[in-house]
Amino acid sequence: MTQSYITEDQWAKYEDEGYLILGKLLTDEDLAALQQRIDDIMLGTASIDYDRILMQLDSTTGAYGDAGVQSKGWKGATLAYRKIQDLEFDDLFCEFTERPIFREICEKVHGPETPIACFRAMFMNKPAKQGTKLPWHQDAWTNLDRQPEITIWTALDPATKANGCVEVIPGSHKMGLINPEHNSGFLTEEQATEICTKDKVVYLELKPGEVALLHNWLLHSSDINQTDISRRAFSVCYMDGNTITKNGEKFTPLFEKAAV
Repeated sequence: MTQSYITEDQWAKYEDEGYLILGKLLTDEDLAALQQRIDDIMLGTASIDYDRILMQLDSTTGAYGDAGVQSKGWKGATLAYRKIQDLEFDDLFCEFTERPIFREICEKVHGPETPIACFRAMFMNKPAKQGTKLPWHQDAWTNLDRQPEITIWTALDPATKANGCVEVIPGSHKMGLINPEHNSGFLTEEQATEICTKDKVVYLELKPGEVALLHNWLLHSSDINQTDISRRAFSVCYMDGNTITKNGEKFTPLFEKAAV
């Protein structure tokens, strides 16, 4: 497949730093539709099978350990959800995950003949004056026969330093898996203090509708939201479609329709 969205220079930058800002990929109309859709899901007014999607309420203290339980099902009408997962089963969000630019990225990373699946498609939220502080970690999992490599992160609201935008350590993906035995790849406090020094941190401040490509092993974190503006985002982790869990389970295939 001939590349048409991302240049070789951009790929070189991504391979060196572990992230790449792709710019605004959502029109104002498309952005408004996704914003409304996720609010409807949170408020319980969406036509969706709630028993099929994972939903987690935000922490009221800001501490990661105090966030609500992660389980399937609706947990009440509120805009203070922290995470909503399994959005590949929602038509509107799934349509966004299968855009041609994301197909191109997957083909570059995995090869044009490799089937692609969705490991997780999720909404991440830091409600106004709330938000859970996310410790430094890599996105890595111990229950898979191979590691997913890439995540597409889309801002649905302004993502700023003040409201808890993603923070990264450029180039840290080159370190490999730091704690391979830890599901989700969290660093110890000692490791975070040593590796994630303030002089290395880059804040991924994005405007609504802007998108970033992230390597899953890139060290990242985020703070609480200190503003009156929510920080909603949509995050999709793409993977080799041949991936299976230790229990032999597979994942939702993407890009099965003929390329446009």
